[in-house]
Amino acid sequence: MVNQKRISDQIAETLAAMIAAGELKPGERLPAERVLAGRLAVSRPSLREAIQKLNSKGLLDSRRGGGTYVREQIEPSFVDPLLAMLKELPGSRFDVLEIRHALEGTAAYYAALRSTESDKQNVREKFEAMLGKHGVGDPMDEARADAEFHLSIVEASHNLVLLHVMRGLFTLLMNSISHNLENLYTLPRVFQPLSNQHRRLMEAVLEGDPERAKQAAQSHLVFVEESLQQIDRQEISNRGHLRGVK
Repeated sequence: MVNQKRISDQIAETLAAMIAAGELKPGERLPAERVLAGRLAVSRPSLREAIQKLNSKGLLDSRRGGGTYVREQIEPSFVDPLLAMLKELPGSRFDVLEIRHALEGTAAYYAALRSTESDKQNVREKFEAMLGKHGVGDPMDEARADAEFHLSIVEASHNLVLLHVMRGLFTLLMNSISHNLENLYTLPRVFQPLSNQHRRLMEAVLEGDPERAKQAAQSHLVFVEESLQQIDRQEISNRGHLRGVK
């Protein structure tokens, strides 16, 4: 019995590592039990026990008759308290953008050095998906596609700590500046520069140029931050104008 538990713990650690490394992505369905047990060379009862452990930890979600999925939202524990703070102090959302300068510059640098062909294909696909969302449906879908593009570059850096920190930061941004993001992606004067910046970032990573990739990531974030600040100032100005009209 003790040995069986030890084996299931090892399997749980293997699956958790696969999730952390992005081999099993948020929202992705795990292979069928028979297939996964064969791939890991373990017994199905041990695999079942390991999956139950990860269900209890909130990493997996087993659905009756519908298979087992990686949880859509897996964020570091610091996200909830920070999100509460952002709701109280809206100006602090720009602190999040500032820290992205350092983190995403580093991620782009290492992605250019370490990305595999599979990573590069994923970056290309996320870039094309992002372009395909422009002007179609909900602007927040485009914002989420933008985040997925940036996360594909972080994944390509092969730094697990950086990946999980950045997932948490994107959760913070999506929750705290959703209104600004909706405006950002509907401004014609903003879309083309954003598109060009994303393309330069992608090309630097694909061509294996770490310094150029780092610079492209940081220049892009300066533009995003300045654009969001302009949106804020314009909204404040518009509110003042409406009060004057009254």
